[in-house]
Order: sequence, then structure tokens, then C-alpha cells
Amino acid sequence: MARHNRKHEQRKQHHGHQPKIVARPVNPKLLEEYTRKIQIFLKTANMNRMKKNDLANKCRWKRSPSAFNSALEQLVHEGVIRKERNFYYLCQDSFRAETVRIHSGFGFIRDEKGTEYFVAGKYLLGSLVGDKVLARSIPPRVDGTKEAEVLSILEESSQTRLSGRIVLSEDGEFLRFLPDNMNLTMHISYKESENYHLNDKVICTVISRGERHRDHLVKVLMNFGSTDSAENCMNAKIMAQNIPVEFTPETLRQAEKLQQDGITDFDLENRLDLRNEIIFTIDGAHSKDLDDAVSVEKKPDGGYVLGVHIADVSHYVRNGTPLDAEAFERGTSIYYADKVIPMLPKALSNGICSLNPDEDRLTISCIMQISPEGDLLEGKFYKSVIRSKVRGVYDECNQILDGSAPAGIQEKYAPVAGMLRLLDELSTKLEHLRKLRGAPELESTESALILDENGICVGLAPIERGRSECIIESCMLSANECSAKLARENHFPLVYRVHENPSPERIETLKNMLLRLGAEPPKFSEIQPKDIQQLLDECRNETWFPVVNSLTLRSMAKAKYSHEPLGHFGLALKDYAHFTSPIRRYPDLAVHRIISDFLAGASSDWLQKRYAKFAENAGLHSSDTELRAVQLEREADACYSAEYMQSHTGETFHGVITSVTEFGLYVTLENRAEGLLHVNDLPEGQYEIEDGWYIKDSLSGREFKLGNLLDVVCARADVNSGHIDLILAE
Repeated sequence: MARHNRKHEQRKQHHGHQPKIVARPVNPKLLEEYTRKIQIFLKTANMNRMKKNDLANKCRWKRSPSAFNSALEQLVHEGVIRKERNFYYLCQDSFRAETVRIHSGFGFIRDEKGTEYFVAGKYLLGSLVGDKVLARSIPPRVDGTKEAEVLSILEESSQTRLSGRIVLSEDGEFLRFLPDNMNLTMHISYKESENYHLNDKVICTVISRGERHRDHLVKVLMNFGSTDSAENCMNAKIMAQNIPVEFTPETLRQAEKLQQDGITDFDLENRLDLRNEIIFTIDGAHSKDLDDAVSVEKKPDGGYVLGVHIADVSHYVRNGTPLDAEAFERGTSIYYADKVIPMLPKALSNGICSLNPDEDRLTISCIMQISPEGDLLEGKFYKSVIRSKVRGVYDECNQILDGSAPAGIQEKYAPVAGMLRLLDELSTKLEHLRKLRGAPELESTESALILDENGICVGLAPIERGRSECIIESCMLSANECSAKLARENHFPLVYRVHENPSPERIETLKNMLLRLGAEPPKFSEIQPKDIQQLLDECRNETWFPVVNSLTLRSMAKAKYSHEPLGHFGLALKDYAHFTSPIRRYPDLAVHRIISDFLAGASSDWLQKRYAKFAENAGLHSSDTELRAVQLEREADACYSAEYMQSHTGETFHGVITSVTEFGLYVTLENRAEGLLHVNDLPEGQYEIEDGWYIKDSLSGREFKLGNLLDVVCARADVNSGHIDLILAE
């Protein structure tokens, strides 16, 4: 058993507890003078650099040592100059940035304009998420990705909590901390830490920094227990990322009061009363935050009137309130395994804002006029009040539509069954038009996690969608398109959902890989959504279609939020915004708030002044919180999948090779779990590796190529990392 090596820890600890120095007031004129002189002398110095003593003498620092040192520190903090060893440099091609993400062996920083740069691990300079850094761009290596190196750390983040596990040092003599997002260990302060043992899942905080990540000193703040539990691992990750789980007392009090107050006569003024109309919701069986409802009627000319009615969350979550501040900070609800971290308190999300059946609810309705062929002719928005007739469930609605529903379900849906079939008819036409536009039909690569009563993953299954899921998707897409079109045509700001065209470099890579697989990429001069759809259609029945689907997904740009109407490539739409989920997404809430003021009669100029900056900030922040949520959900899928596979080690699975790297083959199993078949675990041979394409044994001629079907055995599953190791089945 490893032991705590106290002498080693004492040698490694930095002198972090220094006496506090009280700064004396500095003469502003002298500070300005030294600031100017420092820059002048560095500009004229050899290689734009000088040692501190030489620079101090040039500036005649003895007149006011405190003013000189303050000017020097301020210039370093502002990124105008940087310190490296004994020299100070004038920065000419550098920029200020923030470290936003760190992964195993690399990271990302973002400059003050929002541009993101990839940073190789050796160029991170030990920076942590939230650090303000000075950086400079360097030539990119692949795909035209912007790259940079960190020159210095200007300001250390106050949030330095890291999740990880306790591991043995390389010599097996003592215990070290291995962060989840890094591939190197850190020293642990034995005296200052909570109790910990080998393979514990822990939260640590950095108490002293070195010049590299491996030289940082941490202390253990909290121990979550064994890393063999996916729930333990996820709880630690959530805490380490400072994702708020509990709501503040003030926010809870405000939400509960709104719930208790209910709907007053004043709330109903100037609202379209739709309480007697047949309107209903369709959601998952376990959903409690029901924020969208639908209605439809057939017109005499064969056209349709489609209604999408969304909870008027903006009526309750007002700008400048504690509720709004916390909703903005969270940005989105996070769903993982069987859990949810909500954006809004339950009193709102499951209560007064949820469109529960047989209860009056305030909504914003998008009423759309649609042609007999399914073309969107007009969309109008109204502040409204509805009373949902039925709480629809996807599985039950699917049974109604395919005729397999038992008597009890038929009775439940009797008031809306005709409307449900009419929605199916309209949805089929909307889907056909979407296909004609060329919107790519990419398949989900996620799996459903099946958990037992103890929260342990006991099953994985591909996520399947029925007709009712497609119906709701079509209705929501139409309403989202209308909201963006309303803002663009009336010249007021909005938070748009945008998806830009994929980069030419990525499309070229995709085309080359497809040619090797045997697919024939469409010929085009500038990529269009229909080109992607044509490609998918041509190889949908091939055994290697999952590879094409995965490669295509990776070639796409990331969808994000923006105050600019850049269009949506993946949906082949010029106008698109998120309007339909204000309970769980802040951008939708922002869209509701702006549209509400427009409906109240606000002019375009007034809306520009009030919301232009708000829309920009909401877009940027919501993109960040969405990325955080997506990353956490992916990590949860990996951890729970590994937890399931851990109980199936030694068993054989069928899979397809979906990625080839220099260290092995990634194989996606039928249950959608993904594992690595390491090159070292292949049969003995002399292997040639072409990264991204194949691994071939030059002695036997056996080839493991992208898209090949393979039988593999689960050799090992690590819950903490979510990694699954595979070997070939005999």
C-alpha cells in the first residue's frame, strides 16, 4: 500500500503563505511618467527586452521606487509588457485572453473579441481555467485552426477547484492527485487535506502554483468515495466546474411567491384567450417542465392553422431580478442519466410555468398559416392564456398513431386523437419540405442509460424516435423560424441560433475519407446542406453508414447563439432562433422578453437601445453554458456506459470501427458504447498505421480499416475516465 511521504511533500510545497504587504499611495503623475518611460526604453532596447536593473536605472527609479514598481506591475498586468526569467519584454504581437477549457494534453483560450485559440499542453504555462493570460498566435498545424501560446499569466483565477482521483506516484512511494482533464499528476499537501485513499474520487484546490501543471500543489477539499461509481464521479465533476446545483434562498423565495400568487385578472389583460381551444402537450413520460403545447386545424382550402403555445416564462422572470440573474448564470438546464440541474426553481419549472393539463397558464402563442403543401405563409405572435386538455406522452401518442393503443390510452386521448392525426399529416408535409430544402438528416449517436433503484447503470440502448417525437420537432422548428423572421423583418435585436457553413478544410478531409470508403461525394464548388443530405442518402444502407454519420458530424461547425442572423446550415434555414424552451434555455427566455416588448408596441429604435447589448451578452454567455452542459452530459454518458460495461468484462460485442488513430481503433458497439482497441493489443505483427484510415499488418496482410465490422471483447472499463478497453474476440 502506498504511504504519504511527508518529507517529499514538505520539499515540494511552495512558500505560498507570504506576509501581506500594504502598498503606499503612489503619485499619479510619477506613475504616468514611469509607465511612458518603461515603454520607450523597451521599444529602443535590443530585441525589445531589458533586465529589471538596467530598465530601472534608465528610468531613474530612485526618485520613487514605489511608482516605478507599480508602473512595471501594471504594464505586465495589462499585457503591454511581459516578464520572462530576468528580462522584461515589450509585447508587440500579443493579446490578452482567458483560459476557458483544458483537456488531456491541451487547452483553449479566448481573446477579448471572443475568438478561440487551441493551445498545446507545453504552451499552456501551467494556466488553469479562468486565468487571465497574455498570449500570442502561432502558425496552425491542421485544418486552419487558430493556435496560440501562453506567454505569461496576468491574473490567476480565484476558482481553482479540480476533480480527479488519487493515484500512485510513478515510483509507487506516495499518493498523488490526477485531475480529470489532464494526463499528469500533482503534489498533494498532506497536512492541509481531508482524508484520502488510493482510487478515491476527490475535489482538490490549487494552493500554490508551479511553472507547469505537474508542479502545482493541491489540497483535498472533499472525498466522494470510490471512482467505480459513476454517480460519485459526476458529483465531483459538477462541483469542480462550479455548476450551481442549489438555488439561492432569495431566488427560491421569489419563485415560491410567484407560484403562490397564481394568475390574477391583471395578468390576463390584453391576452388572447385560448382556454376553450383544444390544445395539448406531448413530452416524455418523466418530464415535469412542460413548456410547449400544440394545436392545429384544417382550413377549407386544405391549408392548416398551426398553433405553438409556449410558457410565458418572461412574465415571471423579469429583468434585473434574482431569478433572472441566476437563470442567466446557469444558462441552461443540464440533463444527465436520470438527473436534472434545472435553470429555474421547481416552483416555476414544474409549477406556475409548466403547461399542466386542466390548469390556466400564461403563454406566448405563435399562430402559423400553412399552405396545403406545408409552406409557411405567415406567423403571428400573441400574448395568450391556454388550458391544456391532455398531458400527452410520446410512447402513448405513438400507440394512438400506429393503432396499437389499449382502451385506457384511447380513452385518455379521445379529446385530441383527431388533432393528433392531423398534426401527423401536417408534420409529414413539413418533413418533406425540409428534405427538399436539403437539411441533412444526421442520426443521433447517443444511447439511453437504464439505471436501477440505486442509480447504477444496468443497461444501454440506442435512442429511438417515434412519430410523435417527429411531430413536435416539426412544430417547434416552424415556431423557431417564425420568431427569427419576426425580428429580422422588423429590425429589432434577438438571440439567434446560428450554424455556420463547415470550413473548406474539413469538407475536403471528409471528401477524401468518403472516397476511400467507397462513397461518391457530390460535386460542388461551395458546400450546401443538400450536398450533405445527398451524401447521407447514398450510403444510408451501407454497413459503414455509422462512420459516414460520425465523420459528417465532425465536419460540421458547432451551432451557437449570436446576436447576428447568420442562418442555420444544418436546418437549411435563413431564419432561426430558439423560442420554444424558455423553462430550460436562457436564449429562449431572452427571445420571449424581446418579443413581448415588441408586441406591447415598442419601436425598433427603442428595442435596439434596450436589447442590442443584452442580446450580444446573452448569446455569448449562453454559448458557453451550453458547451459546459454538453461536455458534462458527454462525460456522464461515458462514465455510466463504463459503469455498465464494467459488469460485462469478458463478454463479446459486435461493433464497427468508427475512428482510427496512431494508438489504436475506436469501435462503436451495437449499444452505442465506444471503446478503444489499442494497437498494442492487436495480434503480434508489424503494423503500419495511417492515422484516420487503417492499421495494417505488413506480415500477414490483415487490415483493420475505418468502417470494418469487428467482434471485440470488453477487457476493462474505467468509470472515472469513461474509457472502455477492448481486445479482439477469438
